[in-house]
Amino acid sequence: MILSVVGAAVLLLALLYYFVPLETFNLLVPKDAGGKIAAKDVAYGEDPRHKVDVYVPTSGEGPWPTVIFIHGGSWSTGNKDPYAFLGQALAAQGFVVMLPNYRLHPQNRYPGFVQDAALVIDWATRHAGEYGGDPKHIYAAGHSAGGYNVAQAVLDKRYLAELGTDASAIRGLILLSAPLDFLPLDPGTARDVFGRETDLPATQPITYVRADAPPTLLLYGTADTTVKPKNSINTAKAMQAVGVNATLKAYAGVSHVGILLAFAKPLHGIAPSLADMVDFIRSH
Repeated sequence: MILSVVGAAVLLLALLYYFVPLETFNLLVPKDAGGKIAAKDVAYGEDPRHKVDVYVPTSGEGPWPTVIFIHGGSWSTGNKDPYAFLGQALAAQGFVVMLPNYRLHPQNRYPGFVQDAALVIDWATRHAGEYGGDPKHIYAAGHSAGGYNVAQAVLDKRYLAELGTDASAIRGLILLSAPLDFLPLDPGTARDVFGRETDLPATQPITYVRADAPPTLLLYGTADTTVKPKNSINTAKAMQAVGVNATLKAYAGVSHVGILLAFAKPLHGIAPSLADMVDFIRSH
């Protein structure tokens, strides 16, 4: 009877995620103990969207590894606030977690959102210590469009170089269901965002795979119909071919949103995305 009640609760939360706004899901879902928000809407740049929330462990002593996690939303929607469940989940594992907003399309066209990813990385290298984070152990992560942003910002060295930050400051890349190799452009979002670019290969993170890229964890669900699995598969192969320490993990039957859903405390069993991310960071 108890198991059936727990199972029903998990199912209800899963349904909430799929059928209600993420903001509502975040309000209702129980959060992992051991993490808390330490700062909200801290400016990392001059634009009103240049704001970041910082989550920290509630016990222990730093300096802790610092994780920057950038939200998805097809480059045109979304914000950091509903990702509190993810921030607390990672903070509870002993990390300082930074959840930034960034400028959105179409008000801000490519490569603005990539520049914002570089800007928040640069900011983290200078300010992580204020929150107990280790500026020498920074990991750049993101889901979907957010994964694209950090991959492009780190793999193409010019973005961080323009800010005076060495790309080697990033100890690892963690990319969840990220569009990394999506040519030719499909009709819809990708064509709307990138269709005006004259050099389309230059918009693809896979183009910038390099031998000195940081260790990379690529996660995807086999049931993802939003970002095709080939994005992660092809990029992992390209990285491994030049000697990058790239780990590829596929979650059978998991969808594009399910891989993110698994960070919520009652739903960790959907996929081991949290555990795999934690193991990756601790091993590097």
